[in-house]
Amino acid sequence: MSDDLTKTRPQDASRINMHEPYEVNWWTHKFGVTKAQLQAAVTAVGTGAAAVAKHLGKLL
Repeated sequence: MSDDLTKTRPQDASRINMHEPYEVNWWTHKFGVTKAQLQAAVTAVGTGAAAVAKHLGKLL
């Protein structure tokens, strides 16, 4: 199955998928961070969006 390039939001907003560029773009914009900062947060606390938001000091 090929990727749907019209997707702009995460399919599961409770998880951050660092393997999908459109999701990375969405989360970096939402949190106001760089891709590297997002990756560091995901590495530190896992892919749970709530945990990443807390780690970054951002609201979900």
